[in-house]
Amino acid sequence: MRGSDNQPGMMFSYISCEARVPAAHPLRTIRAVVDKALDVLSPEFERLYSRVGRPSIPPEKLLRALLLQAFYGIRSERQLMEQLDYNMLFRWFVGLPMDAAVWDATTFSKNRDRLLDGDVAQRLLAAVTSQSRVAALMSDEHFSVDGTLIQAWASHKSFQPKGHDDDAAPPPGSGGDAQSAEPAPAARNGERDWRGQKRSNETHRSLTDSDARLARKSNGQASILAYAGHILMENRNGLVSGACLTRATGTAERDAALALVDGRTRPSGRITLGADKGYDVAGFITALRTRSVTPHIAADRRVSKTGRIRHSEIDRRTTRWPGYEASQRVRKRIEEVFGWMKASAGLRQTKHRGIERVGWTFTLAATAYNLVRLPRLLAAMP
Repeated sequence: MRGSDNQPGMMFSYISCEARVPAAHPLRTIRAVVDKALDVLSPEFERLYSRVGRPSIPPEKLLRALLLQAFYGIRSERQLMEQLDYNMLFRWFVGLPMDAAVWDATTFSKNRDRLLDGDVAQRLLAAVTSQSRVAALMSDEHFSVDGTLIQAWASHKSFQPKGHDDDAAPPPGSGGDAQSAEPAPAARNGERDWRGQKRSNETHRSLTDSDARLARKSNGQASILAYAGHILMENRNGLVSGACLTRATGTAERDAALALVDGRTRPSGRITLGADKGYDVAGFITALRTRSVTPHIAADRRVSKTGRIRHSEIDRRTTRWPGYEASQRVRKRIEEVFGWMKASAGLRQTKHRGIERVGWTFTLAATAYNLVRLPRLLAAMP
């Protein structure tokens, strides 16, 4: 029998958001972990907010909303507010009642910037990974480290010589209708010809984002204005143990790796650190060994054009052990973290400018990666 398409209106509804969320939904497990971490951060929130004045957006609700933005790859705060207005699952996770009005997108962004001062993203990551159930999933002896480029929200055309006048006239030939005799508007995107010009971070800077640097990950790839994002991963389940973002310089990956190792609580014994060939540098290997860190780094023995083999700092003292081979196999899982952050959390190109905002977003996305992994990992625990 064919069902009816009648759409009778109802004046009242007595079904809550809680009743509409399935008991086995992954967000229920994530919500429990997030709430416990936010309880730990409550004293920090008290310090950041004044005791007088008009109430702001609760930081707990703000952070839950930002995590949803990373979980579902929502491109902007304006679209996030639109989703919160009609999506019951989102309202339940954030903690908004059905009849509560959503916030203005500009007000939401202003309140988000307030959390930059307290380094809340790093504290949230630490609060999640320090929980007993989560810590039981993570190794405290074996780690991997790697870096990636996060494309900046800036055009190549903004990369101008230092001392360039910001208010200079736009370049000629700025598009428009080729059949029209009318000159193109000054605000249109102008043409640039860089043939024969040498550009570097020493002589040029971006007028749009002064913290962005011209960089490329490897030979043969195009250079882009970018930041360098760094992840410290534990090797048992591939969860993020530490995250940071720096300017994209030639030594950024090795400097950040040392900072990430120094920033974690180490056990009494030695730990291992897996990495790719880019970390096979004498100074870095020595710095690790002075920190009681065994460098499980891929040996870089390239052959030069003259036939000379490059000397590697990794020798049989390290490679003869079975643990070295295991670290080399597991360390590649760190690419899954970068892949998820760029494809799902929308960090292939950041929507923010300035190293503080971009770094805060990068760390929050690393926390979101851990959270989306936790429901399945916790369910498999005995």
